[in-house]
Amino acid sequence: MNRDIPPQEQTRKWFRSHLLNRELELQELYDLPQGELDLLMAETAEIRSDTENRSRSHGRWCTAGYVLELARIIDTRRARDQVDFS
Repeated sequence: MNRDIPPQEQTRKWFRSHLLNRELELQELYDLPQGELDLLMAETAEIRSDTENRSRSHGRWCTAGYVLELARIIDTRRARDQVDFS
């Protein structure tokens, strides 16, 4: 497991991804290949943009928001770490 994972993200909180066809726990986001992270961000962004989904499944809507924000943070860090300073 990645040592950069904060303790609060090591608790059992999962998201069922239909695009990845599996359940993911928060700490797994740190190790996802970039393509899968991109799919997850797209899927969770779609859930968050659907206002009807909010009233239909508030828990999933909230979890999708948390997963989306964490995925964005990870994506930003990866992009920053790949910057070539030569």
